[in-house]
Amino acid sequence: MKNTVYFMDLRATPKESLIAKLGRLMETAGISDTFKKRDLVAVKLHFGELGNAAFIRPIYLRKVVETIKGLGGNPFLTDANTLYAGARGDTPSHLTTAIRNGFAYAVVDAPLVIADGLRGKSERAVPVEGKHIETAYIGTEIVEADALISVAHFKGHELSGFGGTIKNLGMGCASRRGKLVQHSGVSPKVTRKKCIGCGDCVPHCSQEAIALEKVDEKKYKAHIDPDACIGCGECILVCPQGAINPQWATSIPDFMEKMVEYTAAVLKNKENKTFYINFITNVSPACDCVPSNDAPIVRDIGVVASRDPVAIDQASVDMINAEPALSACCMEENREAGSDKFKSIYPKVDWPIQLDYAEKLGLGSREYELVKI
Repeated sequence: MKNTVYFMDLRATPKESLIAKLGRLMETAGISDTFKKRDLVAVKLHFGELGNAAFIRPIYLRKVVETIKGLGGNPFLTDANTLYAGARGDTPSHLTTAIRNGFAYAVVDAPLVIADGLRGKSERAVPVEGKHIETAYIGTEIVEADALISVAHFKGHELSGFGGTIKNLGMGCASRRGKLVQHSGVSPKVTRKKCIGCGDCVPHCSQEAIALEKVDEKKYKAHIDPDACIGCGECILVCPQGAINPQWATSIPDFMEKMVEYTAAVLKNKENKTFYINFITNVSPACDCVPSNDAPIVRDIGVVASRDPVAIDQASVDMINAEPALSACCMEENREAGSDKFKSIYPKVDWPIQLDYAEKLGLGSREYELVKI
């Protein structure tokens, strides 16, 4: 069955700004059917790592908040703490980062609530009975919210090919324990020929699982202890030589399926109480968790909204792949319109796995009708 995905481009006029157009998009896509008056509405987004500038502009979130309030809802902006050691690993650091990135109350007109508590341990166990997950651990405030609005920045991702609505929910709403379960088995390996022993990865490991080993009188190489590694993947992101990579063949498909099963857990008590928005802007090749962002791979395309989390991600991928790559981006191959951009960046990641599995679990449909407002 085809579900509808609504699309707005980035054209604007003095009579209708992009912010006003976003309001019209949400109204047309049915946000008013998502919650009742006085419902507590969780607006799940990524506040961006310090140093990253690709995340969604706070003024757009203010419009989402304004729309929810105008319909009688009581919104709060939320995300869960990260598994890796960074600027969002605990609630004080996370809130400070969010405010420094522009998500202060004075800007967004809503409180910020970190969904899994001070140190990422405030969670609810949600039965799933999936292929990989029997019980999912979701941030308490996500579970207790009456309704859920996902506002995702669509971009590339080194483990799932891309990150959109499904990743924003499945990984983003999990507590630290839930994130650890999803990453388990994703212990990366060091390609010794590429490693120069710079040591940049060592202080970034929250578990002290990485050490430099002496290989001769002058050379050192990084070594990862698989028993201590929790699979958070931060070392993959920070290695300047690209010498640390996941063990692709067995771990990545399982990772994506676990992420989808966690998405099912997030949505379990939210039937007909969810709404999804993807910003296809600043389409960076890597996640917003990276403390920097490379040049976008395609032009800014627009914003999509839907009641179907699978259809909206499929539509976003299709729209990006229909574009030619920008000349200044990192892509070296498959740059033409119609090529698979995310497969070009991450050739060993079979990104359709997450959409196929989500469809199989009944979360939505990969078939969709795109309606431009």
